[in-house]
Amino acid sequence: MESLNVQFMYAVMIIALGYVLKRLHVFREQDGEGLARIVFNVTLPALILSTFHEVVMDRALILLVASGFLYGVLTALLGLAVFRKQPRRVRGMLAMMVPGVNVGLFAYPLVEGIWGQEGLKYFGMFDVGNAFIVFGVCYFIGSFFAAGKLHWKSIPVKMVKSIPFMTYVTVCLLNLIGLSLPTFLLQGSAMIAHANMPMALLLLGIYLNFRFDRSQTVLLFRFIGLRYGVGLALGALLFWTLPFEPMFRYTLAISFILPVSLSALPYSVEFDYDRKFVGSASNLSIVLSFLLVWLIGNLAV
Repeated sequence: MESLNVQFMYAVMIIALGYVLKRLHVFREQDGEGLARIVFNVTLPALILSTFHEVVMDRALILLVASGFLYGVLTALLGLAVFRKQPRRVRGMLAMMVPGVNVGLFAYPLVEGIWGQEGLKYFGMFDVGNAFIVFGVCYFIGSFFAAGKLHWKSIPVKMVKSIPFMTYVTVCLLNLIGLSLPTFLLQGSAMIAHANMPMALLLLGIYLNFRFDRSQTVLLFRFIGLRYGVGLALGALLFWTLPFEPMFRYTLAISFILPVSLSALPYSVEFDYDRKFVGSASNLSIVLSFLLVWLIGNLAV
């Protein structure tokens, strides 16, 4: 437990450093966009390559892929039902943010510190299913309620353009057919992957913002209440009832209470939703998820 708390202390320090540097105008939130592109297109794919190149697919890992997808579908339907009385565009914005979680940027640095490569393997499989939600279901909902029509062709384009998602798919396919990646590529990926944790945490600090519109407080807490109420209840239920190993159950319990997907903000820009509200909800979810993951992590070790 001591090593876990030390890991979280380091994480807090790096996040705080990013936030302080932003407040001192050393960095701007716009600078975070460039750092985010490096994390998602370079260090995160490198981490996926170095972690998953020798993964042996078993029933538990396949079930995690299905769990990531089914949980997203369930929460999307709940979001549409709970916010059905809201104006069309508000309903679309909220329902778009309820499903989909931030695994790559938020969970990976913390999971790596708690469970190492073994934990990354489990959370990575959940993220494969979650990717279909983020680039498929969330985009579908946001597009439909913004324009009143479906942009079917844009969904596969979003998936193909996602380098982390395509890295997942490529590595899993290579494992299934028994092909190995070149040693020099794996060694290079492992070197780059070491930068993912500090860069991802620094990025969280740069994006962190504690300002929000007080007139939207009720709506904001209704959204947070739905997202975390469902995640905590379902995570606890499955943790205590599923006949699987602890790592599988901890993966579900933590994944269900991760922050809003990072794609929510660019989607809000694309569909002209309330970017300030989306940013406030995302930031609040980061703080809540960090505290909850710390609590669950201490219970796990």
